Amino acid sequence: MAKKVTVKDIIQKFDLEVLSGWDQLDRTVHVSDLYRPGLELAGFFTYHPVERLQLLGKTELSFIRELTRQEREERMHKLCHPDIPCFVVTRNFEVPAELIKAAEEKGVPILRTALSTTKFGSKLTNYLEKHLAPTTTMHGVLVDVYGIGVLITGSSGIGKSETALELVKRGHRLVADDAVEIQQTGEGTLVGHAPELIRYLLEIRGLGIINVMTLFGAGAVRDKKKISLVIRLEAWQEQRQYDRLGLDEERTQIIDTFLPQLTVPVRPGRNLAVIIEVAAMNFRLKGLGYDAAQQFVQKLGETIEDADDLD
Repeated sequence: MAKKVTVKDIIQKFDLEVLSGWDQLDRTVHVSDLYRPGLELAGFFTYHPVERLQLLGKTELSFIRELTRQEREERMHKLCHPDIPCFVVTRNFEVPAELIKAAEEKGVPILRTALSTTKFGSKLTNYLEKHLAPTTTMHGVLVDVYGIGVLITGSSGIGKSETALELVKRGHRLVADDAVEIQQTGEGTLVGHAPELIRYLLEIRGLGIINVMTLFGAGAVRDKKKISLVIRLEAWQEQRQYDRLGLDEERTQIIDTFLPQLTVPVRPGRNLAVIIEVAAMNFRLKGLGYDAAQQFVQKLGETIEDADDLD
């Protein structure tokens, strides 16, 4: 699921001047990529990405001025495809009359900004990538443990919120409880945050809803966090064989990103907060190149080899 961005949203965000197409400002922008038509102005329209917002800067407008009147009329007529969300002219440059005429005929808005093409393009790209990024909502708890974004999942009533409360008491920070809104901001990057309605709130069965920031201070919460590790809590199953060495690399998919996942069985007497703390620290160590399980297996192999040599 992605958010909707309209031309009107972009106008309000960047305070753009509308030169034409006032009745077409509800057009939707579907992609974050921008396009500066160059080959098209030279007459090559075989590949023209009309789904992109089109930028016209000093280079493009200078080229247009060098064309003959007939060439300008022909090229502007072809350039203004009805599927283009809008044109944006930068540096407050004057817009060719032929472009305005063709845009009005095709119903394509023309906007203008005082910013340079590069600066405006960078700002607009960042804005579109943020608002058009794929999003999803998951049932779980997101906490910041030693700088690692840990998403705790599991069935309802398994103890996710209680574990999060214990982690907050131990100095870690809550990001979201119950519902975690997740946005894929880049390739392999997931950022989670809480819906506005339940931000900073934690639901504890038998106690009710508590405000973590009010009880523990501003240092106990944060608005968003990159998710690096998923820990799934499940009721202990005697017949199931759980990983005891940590060699099995379990992964889970969220949107288009695969994240490492640990399955932690829940039974009376297990301190889940401490287990999650250690899991986060161990994840950091692996990122630094140290894997305790691999080291153990390597030493075990060396010990067996030494014993065989003695025989």
